[in-house]
Amino acid sequence: MVNYMEKLLTKIKKDIGPSQDFIFKEMRFLDKKITLIYSEVITSTKLINDFILKPILNAESEKVLVPDVYEKIYSILPDNNIKKAKEYKEILTYLYNGFCILIVDEKALAIEVREDLSRGINDPTNEPALQGPKDGFCENINTNLGILRKRIKTQDLYIETEEVGKSSKTKVGILYMNHICEKSLVKEIKDKIKKINIDGIIDSGYIKRYLGDKNSFFPTIMSTQRCDNTAMALLEGKVILLVDNSCYALILPTFFIDYFHTPDDYYQKYLNVSFIRIIRVLAFIISIFLPAYYIAVTTINHDAIPVNMLINFTTQRLTVPFPALIEALLMSVSFEILRESDMRMSNNMGTAVAILGGLVLGDAAVAAGIVSPIMIIIIAISAISGLAFPSIELTSAIRWWRYILMFLAAFFGIYGIFLGMLLLVLSLARINNYGKPYLYPFAPFYKKDLEDSIVFVHQKEKRRNKYLTKNIIRGKQ
Repeated sequence: MVNYMEKLLTKIKKDIGPSQDFIFKEMRFLDKKITLIYSEVITSTKLINDFILKPILNAESEKVLVPDVYEKIYSILPDNNIKKAKEYKEILTYLYNGFCILIVDEKALAIEVREDLSRGINDPTNEPALQGPKDGFCENINTNLGILRKRIKTQDLYIETEEVGKSSKTKVGILYMNHICEKSLVKEIKDKIKKINIDGIIDSGYIKRYLGDKNSFFPTIMSTQRCDNTAMALLEGKVILLVDNSCYALILPTFFIDYFHTPDDYYQKYLNVSFIRIIRVLAFIISIFLPAYYIAVTTINHDAIPVNMLINFTTQRLTVPFPALIEALLMSVSFEILRESDMRMSNNMGTAVAILGGLVLGDAAVAAGIVSPIMIIIIAISAISGLAFPSIELTSAIRWWRYILMFLAAFFGIYGIFLGMLLLVLSLARINNYGKPYLYPFAPFYKKDLEDSIVFVHQKEKRRNKYLTKNIIRGKQ
């Protein structure tokens, strides 16, 4: 028996290597040698003292002989999460997951005494909630699951887990409403997750790369920090992925119109929401087409604007040494550099960078004759319009298509803009997101679901997306 314990301890020490955060504590209990093994960086020494060492010492003072020391220890420990580790692989798995391993009589117990290393529930930083609940996800998957359980109190909320990453062994939670979500969709997502072959999953963004459409600029999976947005998606019939150590939940599948909606839309009056959604659509159009239109009318299609305005634009560009396309590219790249610098800087320095780049350098560029004032206005309006959406992937897609339209407008004028518009619509229409049409309810056209697309209309009968579930009418089981 002693030889077995010594061999087991030697094997464990060999496998963990030179890591010095693992503690091996030997002690005796009822004339039996027992060994405690734990990592001091991911376990709580207070919990070990209170729920393992104290009960063992108290039972030792009673000096009551028992036939099975292993079962005796198992019975006196008050911790509810106690596992009997029967295989060596299980011992290492528990050890690296914040469990304390107790070895006695050729057997091992794994007692959960994890240290709480996650931050608390805070406001979502990238998606500020104007109205409604303000709790956001954190890096602890169990906390995130609890937040959703608190919102949806039904047995129909199913939670399945997968372990992804050969080294990280990251826990991925798959959530869906059993009576709403299509089982074929859940199966397809689970199959794709099981095929992920990677060393480690550091954030949910790693999962997104394997599950999304790789041939499109536009996002097909939505990342969100907002718990209410996630709960709404579950009740819509979508699948939610929660990844341990990530504060972003993944919603899939998504449709193009979903990126023009926010959870705050459902906390306001219908007329206000309709106006805001129209503004978002206009921002999308302005961000992509405005620079291209300016390049087209100042380069090729001079007759597309009034003569007075054309003379004004031409006068401003007399001192500019670059063509309109180069000028627009120069300003766009400058803005992207400024935005990236502002994002990566600390909050204290971000304001200084914005003032220096936006005011000082912009004014100096106009005075030096490098760019025209109207170009600064065009690029500023276009860039600000592209920031009206919380999705970083959608903002990036808008940026790419803005450049594509600018090149087409420089070579073909307004005809190039129409060609780019056609390519944009075709690229959106070709996206088949888990068998769902990305442009629904516009293509294929479905009149009833237009009531909650751009113009928000009061519905007597609340309906779900027919491509997500057969249980279309809300409230029916």
